[in-house]
Amino acid sequence: MQNKAKQYALKLLSYRGRSEKELKDRMTRKGFSDTLISSTIDHLINLGFVNDVSLAESLKREATANKFFSRNGARRYLLNRGIPRDVIHTVCDQDGEEDLQNAQRYIEKKFRGLKTFPPATVKRRLYAQLLRRGYSPETISTVLKNTLSNEED
Repeated sequence: MQNKAKQYALKLLSYRGRSEKELKDRMTRKGFSDTLISSTIDHLINLGFVNDVSLAESLKREATANKFFSRNGARRYLLNRGIPRDVIHTVCDQDGEEDLQNAQRYIEKKFRGLKTFPPATVKRRLYAQLLRRGYSPETISTVLKNTLSNEED
């Protein structure tokens, strides 16, 4: 049974990196016992296949660079992936300046497709999209004001 548990865990890890919690949840759903799950996960941690800190760093980069999440959005993304709060706190220690840059990049990317709409519609849509990505209303207002005033010139 130990071999089946290890094989299943390695199969899950072959698709993408997973946190300890994700592995535990998936293995529980598959019907493995708690002691078997914990020994399998401990074995994988010792081998270096499961590392929540490196996974959190990788997911944070993905969340901010590819998905354009704010630092709060990245925290929420990491929590949803089963990363412990203390690891998230360690990894997501950054200033708000990166949020401004990320929001600006996101608006520049999305603005091209919205040029045909009236300015009020564009502003409303971009505001809502950034809000869903975890940006604060102050950050959104600042970035929108800068971007839309530059486009009018």
